[in-house]
Amino acid sequence: MIKQTVAMLALLFTVISVHAQQLEAVQVYSQDELITLINQNKHLERVVEDRCQLVQDIEARAEIMQIPAYQFLWGDMLAWGVCIDAEPEQGVYFMRQAANQGLAAALEQLGRYYSNGTLVQEDKKQAVIFLREASALGSIKAQLQLAKLFIDGYGSPYDFEDLYHWLYNSVTDDKKKHQEIAMYMNELEALMHPKAVRNARKPLVN
Repeated sequence: MIKQTVAMLALLFTVISVHAQQLEAVQVYSQDELITLINQNKHLERVVEDRCQLVQDIEARAEIMQIPAYQFLWGDMLAWGVCIDAEPEQGVYFMRQAANQGLAAALEQLGRYYSNGTLVQEDKKQAVIFLREASALGSIKAQLQLAKLFIDGYGSPYDFEDLYHWLYNSVTDDKKKHQEIAMYMNELEALMHPKAVRNARKPLVN
């Protein structure tokens, strides 16, 4: 009887130990780590992989501390119901808060949403505004989308030179993206005055 009790206690201890390891606290992401995840579009995937343990931490850093990357993450979680009930209106609100603080990923995503009519009503003019801001901050993803809108007839020709300049100075090791940049540059060049093209072909000044 004693041996059986000891064996049962040992088994119970093993189960508790394994369960404790599974529930080991996940460290809150640093701002740089989270921005990297966002830029790789892996932020929501990471939250799920961490078994949704950081929901309260994420919410606090978004709502109370107002950290842009966390506002964006929390907005995305609310928009698409990741680890919480979906609240698209609140999700877009927090994306806007992150965009207002100059987070390029938030500006790009809002521009894309307005361009495609995702969650919000399609509004190409509003899309151009968000994408231009993100492009100026160095988002190649935004620059390519902005180029497509310009070529499709949206936006102002006065902005062509700036966009051409950003694309001309972009750096990427993605061959497909490199070809896409070259294609849009050629299409923009056909719409620009030769002098504007020459002005745009200048290196970025730090």
